[in-house]
Amino acid sequence: MEFDILKGKFNVQDAKMLNPLVLAFIGDAVYEVFVRTYLVDQNRELSVHKLHVEAISFVKAHAQSELIKKIESELTEDETAIFKRGRNSKSGTVPKNADVQEYRAATGFETMIGYLYITEQNDRLNYILNKIIHLKAE
Repeated sequence: MEFDILKGKFNVQDAKMLNPLVLAFIGDAVYEVFVRTYLVDQNRELSVHKLHVEAISFVKAHAQSELIKKIESELTEDETAIFKRGRNSKSGTVPKNADVQEYRAATGFETMIGYLYITEQNDRLNYILNKIIHLKAE
């Protein structure tokens, strides 16, 4: 997902200065659009309701928490630091259907996705998103 109007707006230093929850805000949206687009591509005949149910299996806190555990050893030092900043941020709320630790890990995951997206590290973002698709297929 690339938008020319946003090109070059955030360098790595700018992104690191943002509140981790702001990066998670972006990462949540980027990940959601990726998952929805992937699911439509793979399941063009499914109803919107069934697509939505499938999307939930990717984007709920439990799923994101499990995925980050599986790829954490492959993260770069920078990605790990960003993940931990997001995970350790105090958001003030926890959804009623999520465990606090899972929710925090999911927030860290979204923070990392947002960071990679706004710093235009597209090759790395694509690698991680493709890895997630493969892990979900297992």
